[in-house]
Amino acid sequence: MTDFIRFKEKIYHSFGLDLNSYKENQLKRRLDNLLARKQYSDYQAFYNYLTSQPQAWHEFLDYLTINVSEFFRDVKMFQTLETKVLPELMRQRGSLKIWSAACSNGCEPYSIAIILEEISPGKRHHIDATDIDNTILRAAAAGVYSGDAVRNVPKDRLIKYFSQQQGKYHIAGSIKGKVSFKQHNLLADNYPRGYDLIACRNVTIYFTREAQDKVNQKFAQSLNPGGYLFIGGSETIFNYADLGFEKAAPCFYRKK
Repeated sequence: MTDFIRFKEKIYHSFGLDLNSYKENQLKRRLDNLLARKQYSDYQAFYNYLTSQPQAWHEFLDYLTINVSEFFRDVKMFQTLETKVLPELMRQRGSLKIWSAACSNGCEPYSIAIILEEISPGKRHHIDATDIDNTILRAAAAGVYSGDAVRNVPKDRLIKYFSQQQGKYHIAGSIKGKVSFKQHNLLADNYPRGYDLIACRNVTIYFTREAQDKVNQKFAQSLNPGGYLFIGGSETIFNYADLGFEKAAPCFYRKK
């Protein structure tokens, strides 16, 4: 058994994170770079470091999950969400239940909350936002962002939904209060049900095909009939029909 395989097993038993669900070559390359940067000679020494202090594990998760996000990432896709998908869902259901899975720093669920406030002012919708990383969830709940994170936000919305303090952009309390954050592991935890829209973007590209299929199958089960799965611009679900989806638009799959 190689040190790398033994390391993955120990991580699973200690932390419940299944690294076998990540693409192996990509994962090993990133981990080898991290070990070199941290100046650890082997995986056992790095594992000892990860188990020695909570902050080490949180830093590792942050590195592994590539917590890079911004508001209205892929502007055209969010225009489709605003002009087609959400209006259609509201015509059918009125109040919506939405899940932003692997939400990172909160830009995605807050973007959805801003759109909903624009197209249905004052109407109550339910938005859950989850991530495996508790540290990034705390940052998301705080709702404070750099200028880079808000570069796609139209000026009128920037003025309306953010306040600028010491070079940082703080999301308005009215938007912050519309999103509920909690921890969730896509590869291990049970999936909640009854959603009209699930957004999971630029996450499963790091998973093996088998893990992708499992995640997408669970998303299909979590969606109401007619509900939408919203994925990233660099992602494709090749077997969407087998999972009970139809392709509605680029990055959008509708549950039949």
